[in-house]
Amino acid sequence: GVLYPDNDERAIFFAKGVVETVKKLNWVPDIIHVHGWMAALLPIYMKHFYKNEALFSETKIVTSVYGQSFDGNLDMEMINKIKFDGIPHESISGLEMPNYENIIKTSINHSDGVIIASDNLSPSLTKFIESSGKPFLPFAPKEKFAETYCNFYKNFVL
Repeated sequence: GVLYPDNDERAIFFAKGVVETVKKLNWVPDIIHVHGWMAALLPIYMKHFYKNEALFSETKIVTSVYGQSFDGNLDMEMINKIKFDGIPHESISGLEMPNYENIIKTSINHSDGVIIASDNLSPSLTKFIESSGKPFLPFAPKEKFAETYCNFYKNFVL
């Protein structure tokens, strides 16, 4: 229940590590589906840091948003650590206050589609998703999510 002081760096390392692993395997994903706040920086890095990688030129990014979060903020220097990688400030300005909701909103802004993966999502995040202009899938119960997700991928993302 207590955040590590370097969780921002762990999230950056995770995002870049996933992409670098995929590159090394020479795997061309159709969709990268991001789950949870720790993976939420991946869309940002894909749209900026890795934007010229031919391997990912057709890859779409879907972010699932959950009701669980963390309290407080990550390191306030997080935005500068991400800017160090050449990511423009205007693309990540929401991270000036690196709390759960701002991290998720920034991830959504860099995604091609969004899935509401909890039935208890905050009203402010729900409203943000609905007004984002991104294709989104409302919450689907567990017994229906396989078919619902596949249809979402086929009809709205790919």
